[in-house]
Amino acid sequence: MAELYDVVIIGGGPAGLVAGLYSSRSRLKALLIERGLFGGQIVNAPKVDNFPGFPHGVSGTELGELMHRQATAFGLEVRTAEVTGVSLEGKIKEVLTDHGSFQARAIIIASGSEHRKLSAPGEERLLGRGVSYCATCDAPFFQGKEVAVVGGGDTALTEALYLARFASRVHVVHRRRELRAAVLLQEKAFAELRLSYVWDSIVEEVLGEDEVNGLRLRDVKTGGSSRLDVQGVFVAIGLEPNTAFLKDKLQLAPTGHIPTSTRMETSIPGVFAAGDVRQDSARQAVTAAGDGAAAALGALAFLRA
Repeated sequence: MAELYDVVIIGGGPAGLVAGLYSSRSRLKALLIERGLFGGQIVNAPKVDNFPGFPHGVSGTELGELMHRQATAFGLEVRTAEVTGVSLEGKIKEVLTDHGSFQARAIIIASGSEHRKLSAPGEERLLGRGVSYCATCDAPFFQGKEVAVVGGGDTALTEALYLARFASRVHVVHRRRELRAAVLLQEKAFAELRLSYVWDSIVEEVLGEDEVNGLRLRDVKTGGSSRLDVQGVFVAIGLEPNTAFLKDKLQLAPTGHIPTSTRMETSIPGVFAAGDVRQDSARQAVTAAGDGAAAALGALAFLRA
């Protein structure tokens, strides 16, 4: 029979870890389920300089580890497993995983998001052979080579700046004429001599047989096609919420995100959502942490009602 918890938290990023911290400090019997590394997407950041308490910055990996240690210090249980489904009807909810099922009186969904794909021919086939979604993971493999970064937001420029430490040239391919990243990041990017820009362009195809050797681009204004010779492409065009396991189980926005109240309440009593998976999230580690705290306090109030 599945073990019963006061609250089960799905996801071990900043939202989930802070939810776990607040839940365990409130003496709730709490379980956090994470399928990968603790810290979520932030572990891919070589340096985080906008999280409170770290005036000189901190690596994403270290920040995730510190948050994990702090949460478990108060009794939070953690399991490494893939959530495959949920049952949210009734007073007792159930979380199904590839390592068994767990019951809870309340659930906090902090399952985060995954990298959005280009959906271009060659992308999937050449994954790991020049196609990457993580510069921190793969940049050293492109020492002295030319690479492209697709995207124009904070993540794209952060990836491009990190790649500039290794690659001979980093081409930033963006579908618009101006970047969407924070001004400070743009200033750093425009000051980096190894970065160049391909404006008003989208990737139509990732080229190469056994490994990437170029991109076929299309100009969104003229419709013209061109080739960009690169040995690697790093895709940074946004994130998709991890909510596939919630289909037909919970109200979702058209984007797949979860609508919530200001207390992180979802459409089902006793079910809360926090972080990137939530509709209208700012997608920042510090706001995700705040969401996690609010979700845990909301769950606590629900359980005591």
